[in-house]
Amino acid sequence: MATNIFDLTGKIALVTGASRGIGEAIAKLLAEQGAHVIVSSRKLDGCQAVADQITADGGSAQALACHVGSMEQIEEVFATIKSTFGKLDILVNNAATNPYFGHILDTDLGAYTKTVDVNIRGYFFMSIEAGKLMRENGGGSIVNTASINALQPGAMQGIYSITKAAVVNMTKSFAKECGDLGIRVNALLPGFTKTQFAGALFTDDKIYQSAIAQIPMKRHAEPSEMAGTVLYLVSDASSYTNGECIVVDGGMTL
Repeated sequence: MATNIFDLTGKIALVTGASRGIGEAIAKLLAEQGAHVIVSSRKLDGCQAVADQITADGGSAQALACHVGSMEQIEEVFATIKSTFGKLDILVNNAATNPYFGHILDTDLGAYTKTVDVNIRGYFFMSIEAGKLMRENGGGSIVNTASINALQPGAMQGIYSITKAAVVNMTKSFAKECGDLGIRVNALLPGFTKTQFAGALFTDDKIYQSAIAQIPMKRHAEPSEMAGTVLYLVSDASSYTNGECIVVDGGMTL
């Protein structure tokens, strides 16, 4: 009998930043493979729209608002998950922020703090809370959405690039310490992907053409093209993959 190594039936998955873009694509694909997906981001309305679409398509999902820059909201979300399900099998840390686009020397404290609080502190404590639940239940999988900016800092994206580099090291640190608990931790490093989050890179034609010129495939990615890697990383297909940071960029960083 053939076995579907991507089957997620019975799994509880939390996807942050899932109201649009890459997070939405990930949430929908995990649900298609049988997971019950908790669709999360700052605003409940956007999450609910995605959850409703998943259920309309025959999947299982619910909306749960959480601003990962708020420690209080992180604690509330995991208290809800524990009381409702008693476990969490999958965490996809995808929520991120990039409030400042400009020369690194002009970065102000507000932009710095917001970026660090969401992209580093948020991922860190989401992983801790998820890891505690996974430890109680014999394991799980965490995937962090980083960026190719972690490897090659983006122009005018200094503090964002710095936080994404931190996510790469964070991924490896959790993977090293949690592997013997049955918790695998990996990262997705997306390349030039068309999302609202990356809007500034697409509205400026000079920036867009410069980026496309660096990509051997000569095109940008769609959010759905990132989701497959995450499915691999949270499924049994990657049962011996731990601490990996997978670049999905059409060859841009070659």
